[in-house]
Amino acid sequence: MIVEERMYTLHVGKVPEFMELYEREALPILRRHLGAQYGFFINEIGAQNLIVHFWAFENFEDREKRRAALAADPAWPAYRAKNQPRILSQETRIMRPPAYFEPLLRAMLKAGKP
Repeated sequence: MIVEERMYTLHVGKVPEFMELYEREALPILRRHLGAQYGFFINEIGAQNLIVHFWAFENFEDREKRRAALAADPAWPAYRAKNQPRILSQETRIMRPPAYFEPLLRAMLKAGKP
């Protein structure tokens, strides 16, 4: 199992606008192709205007398959064109959970499926 962490730094003051559009348009598309989110957070202390979200995949092949399906959905680039101007920078990391945590992660993902 792998976890993808995506961190977006937004332009100052753009978090509310970004979130409104994300929840309305992006989230249904992402859930359709990527499944349940492992986590989504807006930073309160430290770096500001930072949004972090996590997606779990079985392996790299599963991630590639799901991300390709997302990219092929015409609704995805339409959404991105609207919200991209609010994004200042993006970082992405792929991580592996330790063996003891994987069963808990799977249980959380199963419970959180939309």
